[in-house]
Amino acid sequence: MKSRLLSAGVVVVRRETTGWRFLLLRVFDYWDFPKGLVESGESPLEAACREVTEETSLTSLDFRWGYDYRETGPYARGKVARYYVAETTSAEVRLLVNPDLGTPEHHEFRWVDFEKARAMLSARVRPVLDWSRDVLGF
Repeated sequence: MKSRLLSAGVVVVRRETTGWRFLLLRVFDYWDFPKGLVESGESPLEAACREVTEETSLTSLDFRWGYDYRETGPYARGKVARYYVAETTSAEVRLLVNPDLGTPEHHEFRWVDFEKARAMLSARVRPVLDWSRDVLGF
């Protein structure tokens, strides 16, 4: 049986007076949550946290809802993306340079509310957003 390629990431949320904001990253015309491939010897949760830091500079994540996750269906030659939900209190995001690329992996970031996030995300990722809303309890 062929092993699947697993990506791991985090639905990063921040509480504002008007409600929850979701961190989305854009590469070309595609918006997603911070994520990347799970490397050898690393757990999916470790990979998810590493990717958030590498892609956004955020280091303080509170997994206050636990470590449950939601996975996408297979895409890009059978890859599956696993997402956890975590809160940050920092609004400051820096798109760091990927040493392999010499540039940041993403072109921009945005903190957006649920409805805006739902409009920006692809059909593949929307079920993860919907699940995260249930986790957040609204």
